[in-house]
Amino acid sequence: MKHENVQTYYGEVLQGSGDLQTNACCTPDDMPDHVKAVLSKIHDEVLTRYYGCGLIAPEALEGARILDLGCGAGRDVYALSALVGEHGKVVGVDMTPAQLEVARRHQDYHAEAFGYAKSNVEFHHGYIEKLEELDLEPGSFDIIVSNCVINLATDKGAVLRGAYHLLKEGGEMYFSDVYADRRVPQALAEDEVLYGECLSGALYWNDFLSIAKESGFKDPRMVTSRLLTIENPVLEKRVQPLKFLSATYRLFKLPALEPACEDYGQAVIYKGTIEHAPHVFALDDHHIIEAGKVFPVCGNTWMMLQDTRLAPHFEFIGSFETHFGIFEGCGGNSPFNGLEQDGAAPGCC
Repeated sequence: MKHENVQTYYGEVLQGSGDLQTNACCTPDDMPDHVKAVLSKIHDEVLTRYYGCGLIAPEALEGARILDLGCGAGRDVYALSALVGEHGKVVGVDMTPAQLEVARRHQDYHAEAFGYAKSNVEFHHGYIEKLEELDLEPGSFDIIVSNCVINLATDKGAVLRGAYHLLKEGGEMYFSDVYADRRVPQALAEDEVLYGECLSGALYWNDFLSIAKESGFKDPRMVTSRLLTIENPVLEKRVQPLKFLSATYRLFKLPALEPACEDYGQAVIYKGTIEHAPHVFALDDHHIIEAGKVFPVCGNTWMMLQDTRLAPHFEFIGSFETHFGIFEGCGGNSPFNGLEQDGAAPGCC
């Protein structure tokens, strides 16, 4: 699929979310009240040119420098600009001039709406597969976000490699996208409507994990996921028997992460100090950490908390001094599991 086809679909064919033919581009998680309050201040023209729902934003954003890949008319950029505060910075990248024109003409409006002396956002025209060609400093972003856009990219690996290059060490890529239960046939991948609807450009989930690791993100963590329902009978029939999943992942730029979750006897205690999360912090879908409780973690999870902007919100117990093997229930299957005391597996001849 060519960039021009996607530009036409999002710059001319679609005029708003209501023009979408499926719900694949939508992230319908319950929206917190503080996010609703921010979105209520976004200019109407920006809101009407937004093709989705929800807001892809991790925790602890105050003062952060954020890059939004595929920012469109800037709804998420402006929402994030309110969440990072006046001393933070949000940069948007998009390849569709018609969308960027809408985004840029409302910079002063949003600075005033949020009570800032000047705008804390900027927009760049370019391709997310070619981030190295933009005037963006390597290693300068705390967070990179994207809301159901990478599936539209012609080279997903280039997007992830570019993101890794632009992140600070300890930074993270936090994004929602669509994944398929198998590799999408070429004939479907060339269907302009299915591609524009965020379906036929979707990666097979296992290929995504491989590409992410090859790009430097050694331990991808899924935060949320849901099966997609294609509420359009014609398109649903066209894609059968493929199934699609919408998932939010976080990918940390931490070069010391290990290929598997290893046990060093470590634990953390969440202080309950992250804004809007006083009782529980969810790192991912299997690390739901209750405030004040000792929570055992593997070495990788320890680094994701200790060596990132999240560190001030945790107490850390232990070190990497002693290794106890694979982390039970998280780090993979050990060949020692199920062995009898004499070293033979049950039933072994």
